[in-house]
Amino acid sequence: MAKLFSALLLMLFSLLGLSRSMGAGVFREYIGALYNGVQFSDMPINSDTQVDFILAFAIDYTTSSDPTDGKFNIFWDSENLTPSAVQAIKSQNQNVRVALSLGGDTVEGAPVQFKPTSVSSWVSNAVSSLTDIIQEYHLDGIDIDYEHFDDSDADTFASCIGQLITQLKQNNVISFASIAPFDNEEVQTHYTALWNQYSNVIDYVNFQFYAYDSSTTVSQFIDYFNAQESRYSGGKVLTSFTTGGSGGLSPANGFFDACQTLKDSGKLQGIFVWCADSSKANGSFQYETQAQALLQGS
Repeated sequence: MAKLFSALLLMLFSLLGLSRSMGAGVFREYIGALYNGVQFSDMPINSDTQVDFILAFAIDYTTSSDPTDGKFNIFWDSENLTPSAVQAIKSQNQNVRVALSLGGDTVEGAPVQFKPTSVSSWVSNAVSSLTDIIQEYHLDGIDIDYEHFDDSDADTFASCIGQLITQLKQNNVISFASIAPFDNEEVQTHYTALWNQYSNVIDYVNFQFYAYDSSTTVSQFIDYFNAQESRYSGGKVLTSFTTGGSGGLSPANGFFDACQTLKDSGKLQGIFVWCADSSKANGSFQYETQAQALLQGS
């Protein structure tokens, strides 16, 4: 009877797309922003860790860099990261999900501005255009990474993004959503307003800890983490590092020590990386492998 119960339980986990040994920690990595040919097949994937790849970026601009009021276009390396490539990596790895990120820092060398004509028009256009992209690419979720806001106030940003996530979830277009703030006054004001009104539809906070100074120590990093966990109260705040620069606490200088401390205290919800393209250029995905191993069973 016990064996039968175990078999039925494993079957249920399989149907739900879960790994029997997978812990609570999630590993997430942005991919496709630098157009250097990185592919899903390049990526290390620990079968005992939830792994999310985030296509960077979808932007509500034309290819000539004009704002479109919520009509999103693809600005990631779509020659290598295709719909069939998404299907393949997900079918080969039941613990893999794929999302897209909205916004980013720049487009064609200019800042990506969040610039809605009105809340209603932006939300309507965004829901329509993103639904088309998400369904074409067989995606599971979205990430919000706007970093520049033109003249849009925090309440407008919160209303637009909150309604977008809510409608996409209600329409069963996505199953999860994340936000990607960093420690800048304007950025924090906008994302805090969004969090305060719509935290119930936001699953992860991909906080950009690599935006802090490269002189960050382990103890400072933990202090920064605790501060952001307090700001985004009740949320799953993820730690982060970059493989493409020197910002924040790097893996070589104690990042994984800080994560182990957080894990030991039950606070490590996950790790995300900017970005797969830089790791490919550096010729190594060793830190991705190390991060997933640390999260295994967390």
